[in-house]
Amino acid sequence: MKKTLVLLVFTLISSVGFAQNGAKIEFAAKDNTIDYGKVSKNDNGTRDFIFTNTGNAPLIITNVLSTCGCTVPTKPTEPIMPGKTGKITVKYNMAPGPIRKTITVESNAVNYDSGRVALKIKGEVVSN
Repeated sequence: MKKTLVLLVFTLISSVGFAQNGAKIEFAAKDNTIDYGKVSKNDNGTRDFIFTNTGNAPLIITNVLSTCGCTVPTKPTEPIMPGKTGKITVKYNMAPGPIRKTITVESNAVNYDSGRVALKIKGEVVSN
């Protein structure tokens, strides 16, 4: 019984160590959210999500998806090397009213479940 418990603890510690290897994505925006605040419909609607690869392997952004056609994300085309920063640009169409949109990033990052992380934009567009 004691040997089984020791083996189980060793296996658990080893698997945690292996899970830490790979690319990791850390966003600068608090809670992965950009708040536009109250903005004019004349604003260009473009904002950047800045991130850093804090892991030990190249970070590859495979896809960036928006919940609607009113939000157009642009992803990096090249891998982001460990310690380097990158950006995902989001352009909102600036239709008057509240902004509440989610952008899903798919990558090889090991610090998020299946490498998927949700980014959010919020705010309000006013007509002037």
